[in-house]
Amino acid sequence: MNTYNNPVLERLPRHLRQYIVAQHYERYTPIDQAVWRYVMRQNYSYLKDVAYYPYIPGLRAAGLTIEHIPDLQEMNDNLKKIGWGAATVDGFIPPVAFMEFQAHRVLVIAADIRQLEHIAYTPAPDIIHESSGHAPIIAEPEYAEYLRYFGEIGSKAMFSYMDFEQYEAIRMLSILKERHDATPAEIAQAEERLEYVQANMGQPSEMALLSRLHWWTVEYGLIGSLDNPKIYGAGLLSSIGESASCMKPDVPKLPYSSETVNYAYDITKPQPQLFVTPTFEHLLNVLEQFADTMAFRVGGKESLDKAIECRNVCTAVYSSGLQVSGTFTATGGDGLNYLQTHGPTALAADGVQLDGHGKTVHSEGFGSPVGKLADYKKALEDFSDSELQHVGIVLDKHVELRFDSGIAVTGIVTDIRRKHGKIVLISFSNGEVKNRHSGKIYFRPEWGSYDMAVGEKIVSVFCGAADKDAFEQVALLSKEYTHKPEYNLNVRQLHHLYATVRQVRETGKDIDSLSAVWEIIKTRHTNDWLCGLELLEVLRHHGADGVAVEIEQWLETKVALQPELTKLIHDGLKLVANPAIELKI
Repeated sequence: MNTYNNPVLERLPRHLRQYIVAQHYERYTPIDQAVWRYVMRQNYSYLKDVAYYPYIPGLRAAGLTIEHIPDLQEMNDNLKKIGWGAATVDGFIPPVAFMEFQAHRVLVIAADIRQLEHIAYTPAPDIIHESSGHAPIIAEPEYAEYLRYFGEIGSKAMFSYMDFEQYEAIRMLSILKERHDATPAEIAQAEERLEYVQANMGQPSEMALLSRLHWWTVEYGLIGSLDNPKIYGAGLLSSIGESASCMKPDVPKLPYSSETVNYAYDITKPQPQLFVTPTFEHLLNVLEQFADTMAFRVGGKESLDKAIECRNVCTAVYSSGLQVSGTFTATGGDGLNYLQTHGPTALAADGVQLDGHGKTVHSEGFGSPVGKLADYKKALEDFSDSELQHVGIVLDKHVELRFDSGIAVTGIVTDIRRKHGKIVLISFSNGEVKNRHSGKIYFRPEWGSYDMAVGEKIVSVFCGAADKDAFEQVALLSKEYTHKPEYNLNVRQLHHLYATVRQVRETGKDIDSLSAVWEIIKTRHTNDWLCGLELLEVLRHHGADGVAVEIEQWLETKVALQPELTKLIHDGLKLVANPAIELKI
């Protein structure tokens, strides 16, 4: 993995590095560069008046220019000055991973760029959205802290199995819509799949609700007053279409509050309403309110039930501080009396795996009582050495421990482990665990040594392993990858024409060669319009009005024949006619 000499990236844990891909800057075509330049020029032209004030200085702080697709080395050279970094990924990544990158102050940037056909709005993440949308606002310290803290909270959010199904369906649809050779039938099938999944999501998980807060702030947020808001959301800052339409009166502007979690969103459609926060501090307050309802702060049976629903590795934290990481299957009846995992499980404390208690040791699962010993008001985790001796918990001695729940643990004590003054684990040989009331057996002596977690309560439950790198948790990596197009001769010729126009614009030389470019465009590439705009810009700048008039008429004819191009072409013509609004960032 290329860390771009950025300490922020160098500190990334291994389990996140598996999402990172190389940028491959050489794959960006001259058309890609023209798409970037068009969007950035339009963004500046419009956003300088409606974006939150750090936007333009933020572009500079993030190492971005209007003229060229950003190079990740340049971005990291600039972002590391404010304690952030950037890394490229392949399209959508799972929300929990996206959140954790944020917690580590890393912006994940889709390596690909939108097609010309989707220049106004892309259904998939792309480098325009991620870099020109997210990066500039990082220069605002209060917002940067909100983004980091959101990532920290989000990385602990519980998700359901259906959340991952929805992620896969969205990712597949976005890949197909950006694929040059995708058939209408393939897209329709993917849309039907997404509709089916969304219709059968059930009760929204923590991650689903948290994603709504993320969407209505980080992606589509407005700041200021209801009657005069400014844009700070990356989805709006990177969409030349919606950044303008969203500010119209017919798009309701609502006060941002904790009630915003009740508003679902559809990534394929313009937003039916937007939310306005008075300050970035208010965003933190709302996030804190929601975090207080999450399993990692609530704990208990309800939270462990969420882990069971997740069907993925989660961590339950005992009141002693012991962390049990695995795939949970049971809570022990109506109450939380006994927790059980299946498959590889690890024990940790303070986020560090305990020696001798990795997932190879507990390869088939782990189970342990939760609660107090019968007839004792004091929690076992707080027992002193003399109190342990009083109940018979002595090394190399046989003991029977009876819990309030009716669960009994018997065996020979082989180890007593403490952490920060609390007992976290007691190990037994010849151990047996059973429910004295029902007769249910949880552990038999012939199964080997028994490790009993110690703790009166489960105080926290969160998604993922406590020590992810030691656990070597397998990430939820999609089997579908974004499509890398192969260009035919006709498209490669068009690339050459775009490159010629760029070279002339940048050097001011060989102006006469543009006449030949124009002849080829109007006869062989009649579906193109952006190269015509670029030609017009250069020719107007150099006073070649004869050919320029012909190109402008050609573009207006396109508008008449293809009304969907009206705004794109007319916005481009405005920039040609008013070069004074340009900014060299």
